[in-house]
Amino acid sequence: MQPAQMAYDRAITVFSPEGRLYQVEYAREAVKMGSTTIGIKFKDGVALIIDKKVRSRLIEPKSIEKIYIVDEHIGAASSGLMADARVLVDYARVTAQVEKVTYGEKIGVEPLVKKISDYVQQYTQYGGVRPFGTSLLIAGIDDTDIYLFETEPSGAFTGYKASCIGRGRETVMAIFEKEYQENMQKDDAIMLALKAMKQVSEDPSQPMVVEIGLITRGTNFRILPQEETEAYIKKLG
Repeated sequence: MQPAQMAYDRAITVFSPEGRLYQVEYAREAVKMGSTTIGIKFKDGVALIIDKKVRSRLIEPKSIEKIYIVDEHIGAASSGLMADARVLVDYARVTAQVEKVTYGEKIGVEPLVKKISDYVQQYTQYGGVRPFGTSLLIAGIDDTDIYLFETEPSGAFTGYKASCIGRGRETVMAIFEKEYQENMQKDDAIMLALKAMKQVSEDPSQPMVVEIGLITRGTNFRILPQEETEAYIKKLG
């Protein structure tokens, strides 16, 4: 950054002459440094897959949570600052429960994503705060459709058929552009996601350590047991 631009780097409320908010851009960089996180839709549902490599043998793997159950019909996966992600997921859970208590029905996936994004956007607009340094992939099924949304630190959100956040996003998205097909079977979609994740692995020779969450029509969002996940990895070879 040039010295003349440094003043625009100091506060979230100051635009640069080019119309940029540097603090929001830095938050996006924090997401790019996070773990590879993939979401992919298939014929009757959507899956979330995260890279869950443990960097030290002293860490308890169960303590690392990157896929979250938001409500019965909605799940989320994060990349970036995990503490920021936890705050957003807690907000999403409370919002979903308030909807259920107030109206007696489950919240729609898209309305919940809009509420989360509005909450994130507030942290780009007021002094004395910083943007959330995390992005979420939110998967869910309601009465209208099957959804996969990606939220950004700016407060924007986009619907995808397949998406990736974190390290290796460009490579994974290039693979999806070539090989993703609508109405894929569940196993085919998960295998494509694992194949793409292996391409961006720091050390492809090492065993993959991933976690998979998914939801299909007529079922609740769930995180797959370790043995089911390992079966997919063995199939990948």
